[in-house]
Amino acid sequence: MQIYNTAARSKQPLRPLQPPRVTMYVCGMTVYDYCHVGHARVLVVFDMVARHLRARGYEVHYVRNITDIDDKILRRAQEQGEDWRALTERFIAAMHEDAAALRVLPPDAEPRATDYIAPIIDLGRRLEVAEHAYAPGNGDLYYAVRSFPTYGRLAGKSLDDLRAGARVEIDGAKRDPLDFVLWKAAKPQEPSWPSPWGAGRPGWHIECSAMSMTCLGEQIDLHGGGGDLAFPHHENEIAQSEGATGKTFAQTWMHVGFVQVNEEKMSKSLGNFFTIRAVLERYQPEVLRYFILASHYRSPLSYSDENLELARQALERFYLALQTLTPTPGVVISDARQRFDAAMDDDFNTPQALSVLFELVRDIHRLQQIGDEAQARSCALELKQLGGRLGLLQEDPALYLRSGGRVAAQEISDAEIEALIAERISAKQARDFARADALRQQLLDLSIQLEDGRDGTRWRRL
Repeated sequence: MQIYNTAARSKQPLRPLQPPRVTMYVCGMTVYDYCHVGHARVLVVFDMVARHLRARGYEVHYVRNITDIDDKILRRAQEQGEDWRALTERFIAAMHEDAAALRVLPPDAEPRATDYIAPIIDLGRRLEVAEHAYAPGNGDLYYAVRSFPTYGRLAGKSLDDLRAGARVEIDGAKRDPLDFVLWKAAKPQEPSWPSPWGAGRPGWHIECSAMSMTCLGEQIDLHGGGGDLAFPHHENEIAQSEGATGKTFAQTWMHVGFVQVNEEKMSKSLGNFFTIRAVLERYQPEVLRYFILASHYRSPLSYSDENLELARQALERFYLALQTLTPTPGVVISDARQRFDAAMDDDFNTPQALSVLFELVRDIHRLQQIGDEAQARSCALELKQLGGRLGLLQEDPALYLRSGGRVAAQEISDAEIEALIAERISAKQARDFARADALRQQLLDLSIQLEDGRDGTRWRRL
């Protein structure tokens, strides 16, 4: 299995430290608002990674953290006149709802920063003893970046390059503009915890080092997150973790490409974001999941109604192939599973894996045309099982097709459609074919397509 390692800028073989165990830490959400499509991409991608690794026989220990104390959280709580704990609980619950809708499996552990204050303080003290951190006496604790000579290697930059590009720091407590805060002194009315440096709260970067090392050990196999975290967040994690332990922190660094709107990164700061729940008010969750997986995880993902519609149409093709078949075990003459595994083993190439599934759809149609129903049913089972490896194709085909992949308000309800179909059947039995044809056309005008078969009449929304 080959995985692109950001630190090496190339694909490298997966070589777990303690095979078959694979430890994976992913930077999760700062919970002050609803998750947007960029967050959905991180959730879905690493869910896909965990699913595939497990399918290939690895014992995955997946940790995805929650940042539940942060400047943004406190600012939002103050703006809304809400207790910061109530705010974070509300958005954690919303995040879990969004993830479940997208069929994202829960991680093995989901640590929250506020539950790891003791390990965070302990890590700060270790860095201070190792002379990687200093306390200027104002209640803060800073990491001394120049004490870690390889700082910048993840970003591919030297300390001098970074220093030349640094903005002039107003904070006179820092020794160097590149230094970053590990512990922040408490401001009036802010939540705080006691520490050797005074009452305060953790800086953002140290949280992940402390939670990762506490949950998974001082060295991990995979560390992932959005591409915007590579620098400085992940760079700082390396400096903190390796500065304290002297060991390589993560063997492989995985970063997910940006979701873009009109060629700009989707982000809350730019105000061009679409929340997961806003998208799910219009489309079935599986459409959004397919849209995410149809592009390679490292590539930019262009968000638009047109691309969501293409995802909806692609899923419809799969479900149309499954709707007339009962997936049944049998001898599968196709080498689809081998080619699917080869695609996924090559840096989780989901577009190539999906192309293998489309070939299975073509095989199903061909086998049905020549009357080999048994083999077609076996291929349908293969399609459903491999789709499940991506978290797709697990809906009831008839129910999915009736929705058309959409959630928007319909001109006609399911019950009204069934009533018109029943009326059409009665008209045909009475040999009133003109009335039957008129009813078919009436439904078609409402974007409802009928398909008559040996086992009755099926319908789906176009």
